[in-house]
Amino acid sequence: MQILTISMQSASLAGTAAAGAAPSAGAALLVNALPLIAIFFIFWMFIFRPQQQRMRKHQSMIAAVKKNDTVITAGGLVGKVSKVIDDTHVEIELAQGCQVDAGRHTALWRDFG
Repeated sequence: MQILTISMQSASLAGTAAAGAAPSAGAALLVNALPLIAIFFIFWMFIFRPQQQRMRKHQSMIAAVKKNDTVITAGGLVGKVSKVIDDTHVEIELAQGCQVDAGRHTALWRDFG
C-alpha cells in the first residue's frame, strides 16, 4: 500500500511540474528575444532615424534650388544656378560663359552669402 501511495504522489508532483513548465518556456522566449528587440531599437534610434532625417532635409533643399543660388555639386564643382530646366535638371554656370547641365539630385547646395 505504501508503494502505491508514493507512486501516486510522485505522479501528481510530476503533473504539477509539467504544468508549471509551460509559462516559464514563454518567459524564456521573451528573455531571449529581449536583447534582439533592444538591438533593433538602438539601431533605429542611432542609425536609421538620423539617416532618414538627413535624407528628408537634403530632398527639401534640392526642391528649393532656384535661379542665382550658389551650389556645390557632388563632383565638387561650385557654380551659380543660371536656369532651372525642370524638376530633375538645372543649368549651372561654373564660370563666365561656361554652363553645364546637371541633375538636380547632384546639387549639394549651400548659399555662400
